[in-house]
Amino acid sequence: MSLKAYFGRRQAATWFGEVAAQLRDHSALRDALVDVFVLPTYLQLGDAHDGLRGTGIAIGAQDVSAFEPGPYTGEITAAELAESDVRYAEVGHAERRRLFGVTDQDVTAKVAASLRHHITPVVCVGETASTDAAAAAAATVAQLTADLAGASAGPIVVAYEPVWAIGAAEPASPEHITTVTRGLRDALAADPARNGSQVIYGGSAGPGLLTRLGDDVDGLFLGRFAHDPSALAAVLDEAVTLAIRRRAA
Repeated sequence: MSLKAYFGRRQAATWFGEVAAQLRDHSALRDALVDVFVLPTYLQLGDAHDGLRGTGIAIGAQDVSAFEPGPYTGEITAAELAESDVRYAEVGHAERRRLFGVTDQDVTAKVAASLRHHITPVVCVGETASTDAAAAAAATVAQLTADLAGASAGPIVVAYEPVWAIGAAEPASPEHITTVTRGLRDALAADPARNGSQVIYGGSAGPGLLTRLGDDVDGLFLGRFAHDPSALAAVLDEAVTLAIRRRAA
């Protein structure tokens, strides 16, 4: 889940404490049935480590530099993130692309930097305009291919977020989502360099959606719905049910 820039440090610290209190004994974390990560702002990384310690929730960053340590003012390198026990780095979110000019080439470099330092990239892809599912699948697979062109080998998390659904009242339809996620999974499966990768869905994702998507996704990428720890717990309840069913299959 990503906190974007909604919370200041005090509000974020309160949220970390509430999440820890509510989820510490949740079977998803207690029994390691579900991988959970949270992406706070850079300034909140230390607070997140302190507030979520002992829960099993991994900490990630909302962006990462494409450069190694050096004369790059304002950049946060993958080396420094790894030193700060950051395990995930979000790359290529639609807002970064639209507002800050991040290109597919930038995403490739950021993915490579993350993998060099054993950080799992969370690569965001998604069509910009509402269209039919087959066209959306073709567009997102093409985007992912461009984003990974020349990137070093290693597992990634692909976050499918149709841009038109980010911040909307409702997510895309389950039929639309699963058509696209199947296409993304097929693309990853065809590339031996991406063994162990996962596909998750974001874009107005909340409680109830994971059950409807079933085995066609590996999880959800939550945004504002996770601001309520009880909603996050409800999503984890669904994830546990799916995880147990998969293990029994």
